[in-house]
Formats: sequence, structure tokens, C-alpha cells
Amino acid sequence: MSASTDKKNRQAARAAGTDKKTLAAQEAAKKQAQSKRRWTIGVIAAVVLIAAILVLNTGILYKSTTALNVGSHSLSPAELNYFYGNEYRNLVSSYGNYAAAMGLNTSTDITGLREQDCPMLEDGTWRDYFLNLAEQDAAQTFALKDYAAEQGITLTEEEIAQVESSFDGLDEYAKGQGFSGANALLAMNYGKGVNKSIVRQAGLDSQLASKAYNHAVENFVVTDEEKAQYYADLNGSRDLFDYLVYDVKGAVEEGAEAATEQALMEARATAEAISAAYQDGDDIEDITERFEAAVDSQTGETGTEKPTLRRRITGSGLTADYSPWLMGDRTEGDVTVIADSDNSGTSVLVFLSRDDNHYATANVRHILVKAEADADGNYTDEAKAAAKARAEEILAEYEAGEKTEASFAALAEQYSEDAGSNTNGGLYENVPKGQMVEEFEAFCFAGHKPGDTAIVYGESGSYAGYHVMYYVGEGDLYSNVIAENAIRSDNASAWLTDLLLPYNPAETFWTRLVG
Repeated sequence: MSASTDKKNRQAARAAGTDKKTLAAQEAAKKQAQSKRRWTIGVIAAVVLIAAILVLNTGILYKSTTALNVGSHSLSPAELNYFYGNEYRNLVSSYGNYAAAMGLNTSTDITGLREQDCPMLEDGTWRDYFLNLAEQDAAQTFALKDYAAEQGITLTEEEIAQVESSFDGLDEYAKGQGFSGANALLAMNYGKGVNKSIVRQAGLDSQLASKAYNHAVENFVVTDEEKAQYYADLNGSRDLFDYLVYDVKGAVEEGAEAATEQALMEARATAEAISAAYQDGDDIEDITERFEAAVDSQTGETGTEKPTLRRRITGSGLTADYSPWLMGDRTEGDVTVIADSDNSGTSVLVFLSRDDNHYATANVRHILVKAEADADGNYTDEAKAAAKARAEEILAEYEAGEKTEASFAALAEQYSEDAGSNTNGGLYENVPKGQMVEEFEAFCFAGHKPGDTAIVYGESGSYAGYHVMYYVGEGDLYSNVIAENAIRSDNASAWLTDLLLPYNPAETFWTRLVG
């Protein structure tokens, strides 16, 4: 190739950009551009990451996004966090140290629930468990809120004030615990984004939902015929039984796992002898004493166990061995011998009574005056005397006034220390046997006339003091009360199930922020 031709080719290559120098320059420029682009992308990614961290730390996403939809309502992650944290707190509060026995490690608090497998779920964590409860609670709350709006149900000023009062002194308490304020304390205990505003609204919503639910239940109509039929269909499962029992166990030889056939036959013979001795001992009027004497006569007095008295055992709580006989047509003092189904021996039973709950309950009002406990939690005679003197003063004030049920109710709201009734005039309706302290119950079923009053002592694990009593009158049959409560509960469950159908919780992308 001639020099002129070579020169021409080089000129053409430069013009086309394919000569070596040009290619090298282009490659260098390309690498520089790629490096610059990678640097730019890296800077942008870092900026985005920093921005995301800042957004999460400020809680914007917890308040401005939607974590759950129920019906026409949307909940932010912060709002759902409250329901979630509330479910966790309720379980821990209810079970305390026993939560560990359920497989829940409370040392991690809410933040560690994602890593804890929940034994109550086939494949899930405690976070899944509490999130499901939170979603169901939220759905029910908003369904009942909507029902309240439809029915024109609202909270009274007093009910609103009750919710508001729960925040009194919360900021000061939080600061005393080392937090900047109540919002920081609530976020720590319930989850990111939870603050006083969210908790306040949740409290109002819960109060309204409860009021709406009670309104629905109270408006269910239950007839006397339905009550009677319902109780009859229970087939004695809520009746109460009193009976005496003595177990004659078959002797188990050392090293053996069960009694031999011969030992069981001997136990049966002893039980039969006890039954015969009991029936022959009708010269002893008291049934319990007669049965004890029969046992002693056949087993020897020294070192023998006494018959066991079983009181107020519900029909559903009777053992399968005893139930058929006790449920039969029995008369006080009837006796029988029953072989234990586990082949451990034979039992001797004596029937005492069966209460079918067909008795009138009591409607009463009362004013509780508590005795002041000392530093050790004990109640001195002086403290009890002071409480009784105050009760007498209140009764005297009632006697000096109009002496009507309304005037007694007004005094109850003014003076009573019973938080369970001092906002409704001290009224307890349909009081059954076995529910109140002994002296209170005795007044209820002493055959009083409406308007009768008295002062009775009362003491339990939580108080000691005096009740100023006012007898309103008989309530409903207790069997009807049992039936009505059950019917209303069944109806309420069915009603609530239907109400919740359009409120199936639907999670979103941002549900992952909850918990």
C-alpha cells in the first residue's frame, strides 16, 4: 500500500471515529460516564434511605397511610397499633406470670412478638395472633359505631367526661417515668405513632360501641314462655344438687397398678353394708349424722375419713357416675351404691336436695359505708364501729325525709361507696342466692315487704363495712333470669355476626408497620 493510500485510510478512520486513539478516548469517556452515573445513583439511594429513616422516625407513615380497611373506615398503622397494643396489654394483665406458661415471652414487650412462635396458631407468631385480635376488635368497634349512628345513640356529657378523666395527670406521670410526655409513654406501650389523640378517640369509640351493643341486647324481646322452655330444655344442667358421698376404694397391692377383682368385690360389699346400716339407722333424725354413723359402723371409727358433703353442684358439674341417679326422681335421704366407672371402688351416695332455681330473686337498694383499714390492711373494732355509726346516721337521714324509694336512691348516689351501684341509686335487680355476702343475702330472702330497711354488716376480701338496705320487692324467677340471659346472649351473638358481615378486615401494604 502506498503512503498516500495509508494516509487517506487514517484520515477516513478518524472521520469515522474508528482509529485507535479515538476508540481509546471514547472508552475512557464511557468509563467516566458510568462511574459518574453509579456515583449519582448511589447518592440518590443514600438520600432516599436517609429520607425513609427520617420519615419513619417522625412517624409520618404511621399516621398518613392506611393499614386496615373495615367497612367504610380506614385505620392508619398508628390507630391499628393501639388496638394491637391493647390486645397484648389485656392478655399480659389478665394472665401475668402465667403468660409464660402460654408460650409468651413478655421480656421483649411488643417489639419482640414477630420472632416468637405462637403455640395457639398452627403456623404463626404472637404478632400474628395479636394482630388478628386487633383487627376483629376494630371491625366490631366500627360496626357498632355505625349502628349507633343509625339508631341515634350518642354519649352523654358524663360519659365523655369519664373517658377524658383517664388522661388527668398522664403527662406528669409520664415525665416522672422519664418520658418527654404522655405521647412518648403511649407510643412505648402501644406502638409507633400512638398518642393521646388516638387513645382518646379509641376510648370514646369503645364507650359508644359498648353502649350501642347494650342497646341492641336490651331491645331483644324474650317472652316468659321462651324462658320457661329454654330452662326446661337445659335438662337439669343448671339445677343445683346437695348430696353426701363416701368412697370405698378397692385395696391395691404393693407394686400393682389397680385393685384386683377380689378387692373390688370387697369394696362393694362394704359399700352395701354402709347403705344397709344407714337405712336401718332411722332412729337418728339428722341425715348427715346417720350417714356418718353408718360409715363408722362398717369401717371403724379410728382414722376413717368422714363422708364428703357436696353442696350447690350444678347438674353439668356432676360426675358421669353420679348424674343419672341424682337427676332422677329423688327424695331427701335416698341412698344408693354406685360402682366407680374407673374400677377403683364403689361409692355410697345420699341425696339431700335439688334446687331447680324456680324461686323469686330479690330487688334491693343499698348504701355501703366501708370501714377504714389500718396500715396492715386490717379492720379494727373502732373502724367498724365508726362505719356502723355513719350507716346509722344515713338511715336516720332517710327516716327524717320522704321515706320513698326515690329518696333512698338519692342518698345512695350521694353516700354509697359501692362503685358498682352508686351511680344508679344503689340498685341491684334479680339478686340470686349465693351471689352476695352472707348478711346481705340474708336480708334479701328474709321475707321483707317493699320499703323495709335495715343495717347489716358485710365483709369480703376487698372490704368490711355496713350496708344500709332497702327492700324493693321480688324479682323474676331465677330460672327465668338464667334462661333470659342465655337467650339474650345467643341472640346478641347471632345479631353481631350479621352486623359484622360487611366489616371483614382488609389489610394493606402498610399493615407491616403494625407491631
